[in-house]
Parts: sequence; structure tokens; C-alpha cells
Amino acid sequence: MLKIKNAKFITSAASSSQFIASEKPVIAVCGKSNVGKSSFINALAGQKKLARVSQEPGRTRLVNYFDFGEFILADLPGYGYARVSKAEKAKWAKLLDDFFRIGGARHVIALCDIRHAPTDDDLLMVSFLYKSLIPFNIVATKADKLSRGQQEKSLSLISSAYGCGRADIIPTSSHTGQGMELVLSAIERAVVAASQTNGGGQAEEL
Repeated sequence: MLKIKNAKFITSAASSSQFIASEKPVIAVCGKSNVGKSSFINALAGQKKLARVSQEPGRTRLVNYFDFGEFILADLPGYGYARVSKAEKAKWAKLLDDFFRIGGARHVIALCDIRHAPTDDDLLMVSFLYKSLIPFNIVATKADKLSRGQQEKSLSLISSAYGCGRADIIPTSSHTGQGMELVLSAIERAVVAASQTNGGGQAEEL
């Protein structure tokens, strides 16, 4: 099992010219605003304050890079936040587009909120990952907010919306640690795959 020790912040990128190049594989984390991305990253690192957690959606407006030892984690700007200007949305969209075009992501963790059906933006992101042949996992956050029975019902609805199998979605909780070992296993496989090939990939099944 991949062990994360002493994960640390590296830098932030506001434009493609600031994207970092690394011999380590880049694992990106994406999701809509307020999906719990920062809490997820902190739980993955086993830390409380690595990524800034805010009660206000839309705070991540840069690509934030973290050194996780065997890989670099790229925290992407949250999408779908309504209370920003069109110009700001366009800026975020360009940053995301540039990142997936030249940022070198070898694997993506696509977050969604287990309590809600995927948004149009969520569906668009996953469709893009499929079409771009970028390996990814779908991870449902905030699982502690639902009972086990409610989780299964919600996961069935989410898998139907995405057009994937229920087993392809990992339910997680940053508070209880549920699902984090499965996420780490998926990342470990991605790191191994990145060391074996420089080519593209496809959606990963658990």
C-alpha cells in the first residue's frame, strides 16, 4: 500500500507558463466548488492544514501543486461556482483547459458529492476525461453524511448518471477515512503505470 509521508505544498500556478515539470507522475484532483476537495486532499495526506479549507465555495482559483513523495498532486480550480463574474469563469476554464492540454496529468481523481446527482459540469468533466483517454477514478465525497443504505442508493443513481458501474465509484469521507485506502490503491496503480509507459490510458475500473 502506498504510504504518504510529509506531503508538502510546492507552488501555485495562475497560468500555463507556471505549470511545473516533474519526473514524478502528476495526479490531478478536480471537482465542482464546495465538493470537499481541500478536505479530501488533507485526508489523503493525513494532515489537517495542507490544503486550505474554506466555507466559501470557489476559493481555489489556481492550480496548487503538492509533493506527495512518489507523485505530485495538482489541486485544480473548482468549477461550476455561480457567484463569480463571467470573466473569472472564463479565466478558470482556460486554466483547466491548458492544464489538461499541457499540464502532464497522468491520472485524475474526479470528485462528486455523494448526496447529489452529478451536475452538468460534473458530467462534462467525466465525458472529457473519457474522450481524452486520461485515466481517472470517480470519487464520491462526504459519505459520512449518509447511512450505508443511503450511500448505496445514491451511488447507484450517480453511476447511472455517469454511465459506469457502481464499483467504479469510490465513496469516501475526509472525517472517517472511509474509502481512502481504495483511493491510495488506485493512485499507486497509476504511479506504477506511469513508470512503465509514457503513453495515454483509459478510464480505470476498480
